[in-house]
Amino acid sequence: LSEEELQTVKLFMDNTPSVVNIANIAERTNFRTMDTMQVPQGTGSGFIWDTKGHVVTNFHVIRGASDIKVALIDSSVYPAKARGDPDKDIAVLQLQAPEEKLRELRPVTLGTSTNLLVGQKVYAIGNPFGLDHTLTQGIVSGLGRELATPGYRGVPIKNVIQTDAAINPGNSGGVLLNSKGRLVGINTAIADPTGANSGVGFAIPIDGTKGLVEQILTYGKVVRPILGITIAPPQTVRQIGVEGVLILEVPPGGPAANAGIKGTFRRAPIIPPCLPWDELGRVVLGDVITAIEGREIKLQRELFEILDEKRPGDKIKVEVLRGGEKKRFEVILGGRDVLGTE
Repeated sequence: LSEEELQTVKLFMDNTPSVVNIANIAERTNFRTMDTMQVPQGTGSGFIWDTKGHVVTNFHVIRGASDIKVALIDSSVYPAKARGDPDKDIAVLQLQAPEEKLRELRPVTLGTSTNLLVGQKVYAIGNPFGLDHTLTQGIVSGLGRELATPGYRGVPIKNVIQTDAAINPGNSGGVLLNSKGRLVGINTAIADPTGANSGVGFAIPIDGTKGLVEQILTYGKVVRPILGITIAPPQTVRQIGVEGVLILEVPPGGPAANAGIKGTFRRAPIIPPCLPWDELGRVVLGDVITAIEGREIKLQRELFEILDEKRPGDKIKVEVLRGGEKKRFEVILGGRDVLGTE
């Protein structure tokens, strides 16, 4: 073998024990017999984070699962519980295995995705089509891509790595390694409607994932910073012709309410339409967020993207439009648990 081939073989041998196979199992009821059956929904990949039995994968791999099974390199299989964040497409599993087995686990070696360059070699290990511990190689084809997530907020994951290393169904949640065998990304998606490898694959950068994983391990959940408002859907904002994020409700005692921000309200006892009305039957709009921390806000996703950079307890400057007049407020962000526990 050539020197390069020997290095590739060593990279695979060093890292394959850190990669696991994950089975997503759902309960289904036979309505004729009313018997409950466990039916496999799909499989994916994951990797060992530490010797305490924590495994990291994509949230979409375990979404909707009533039961999760994790197969290790020695083919032993253990159940697992999951917590995660659908908006970041990251989940952390807790293996339910004996202590002696946990001590044998080999965590992946973390690298950094910050200094990646287009053209450098990368290696993917996963379980495509159920073929466990498959190695493919390629290069970093692009950086700074955006990727849709299974979350409800519609906020894409930023700084996604594009690669031509073969990624197929079952690779999701597997590792993307640099030539030193260090983790730089989590294989997540392919850009092909058929679900087959098209030479365009995507991986979530590890640098944006470390903090989220540590938050789950420390607190057992994901806590997202919030303003404490309910906002109008984008189609409503477009119909009204407003540029910014229209506030519908501001719950009393919340961060926005404490700062003096106002939501949409009504003054007259008219049969409630979909939006409140004033005494003349006209809509009384709430504040419209136009900027946060000096950064212009036109779309909901821009608001969420800025909030994702903050933490509960942070103080931020919010600029709103109220009746044609600009107003500025300082808001101390609250926190909300993300419902990402399976």
